[in-house]
Amino acid sequence: MRVTDTKRLVTPKAQPLGDVARLMRRFHIDGPLLWGLILICAVGLVVLYSAVGENMRLWLSQLVRLSVALVAMLIVAQIPPDFLRRWTPWGYLAGLVLLVLVLVTGEVGQGARRWLDLGIRFQPSEIMKLAVPMMAAWYLHDRPIPPRFTQILIIGVIIVVPTVLIARQPDLGTSLLIAASGIIVIVLAGLSIRLMLALAVLSVPGAYVLWQFMQEYQKQRVLTLLNPDSDPLGAGYNIIQSKIAIGSGGMFGKGWTNGSQAQLEFLPERDTDFIFAVMGEEFGLLGVLTLIGLYMFVVGRGLYISIQAHGTYSRLLAGSISLTFFVYVFVNTAMVTGLVPVVGVPLPLVSFGGTSMVTLMAGFGILMSIHSHRKLLPH
Repeated sequence: MRVTDTKRLVTPKAQPLGDVARLMRRFHIDGPLLWGLILICAVGLVVLYSAVGENMRLWLSQLVRLSVALVAMLIVAQIPPDFLRRWTPWGYLAGLVLLVLVLVTGEVGQGARRWLDLGIRFQPSEIMKLAVPMMAAWYLHDRPIPPRFTQILIIGVIIVVPTVLIARQPDLGTSLLIAASGIIVIVLAGLSIRLMLALAVLSVPGAYVLWQFMQEYQKQRVLTLLNPDSDPLGAGYNIIQSKIAIGSGGMFGKGWTNGSQAQLEFLPERDTDFIFAVMGEEFGLLGVLTLIGLYMFVVGRGLYISIQAHGTYSRLLAGSISLTFFVYVFVNTAMVTGLVPVVGVPLPLVSFGGTSMVTLMAGFGILMSIHSHRKLLPH
């Protein structure tokens, strides 16, 4: 009787956790990934409140966008990977059509033609952040791995076409990131050392060709990276102010909403591209390391899902989404600290914006779908 009574007392306490786990499995939600994303978004909302000058209207608009992105993630998580694979070519072609429409009838903002207004104003280039790695994985899913040289050339075309269309907007940063997402698929599929060396050699003349097609302001950004003090009030101003903000934060930071560089508006684009500098100034090294740790947890969980996935398409796509997310984080943090040129890449899930956040969350929805549907897929 005593053992029975103990069970009767213990079981109800454990029941809610079991219900939550069953509910998450039913809706194809990966718990560790979800909590990692929620923590990053929570940190982002805290930092953003200070970055927008405590403007509650802008902060609430970001909260609404975040809610929409989470809903998009949950919807995408319900779609089986084999369904995504079958519709991948059509999504890729639709993305190319939208990119062409941007060049023809797109809206111009800040000197670039990047937006379409089809009832909803959005950037079609964001769609290609998922469409390109999906298309590359689709092409390889029923072919032997590692790919042959001719197959790599075909994937190269898949990558280059949208990359060139986006670069002509012009949006060099996004075009390079989209190219990276496709290249990651190729690397994950397996490349011989000889082929990797050949590609490394070809990258030298490729960089020269890229330089010839770059806009003058883009070239200036590269030159400024080498010596930002050469034009401290012009091209080098952003990087100099960003370094001052991060360096002044020290170990523990100046405190929330107490950053002088951000609050006195010395720091440009503090709510978008340079929000990482706001984080460093107000929360210091410990705050920065905490955020980076959360990012690495999400990337690690994504790679774990990739390893556990069934089928070439799912493994390559999950790996590309995870490592591309890492590239986004690296490029933004390196840009803000002066390690790479300023290319206009926002800090994922932290910077102010809507389209990019929805795209990122949709990508994580794909990861959740791959993980939760893995037992339904053939080996």
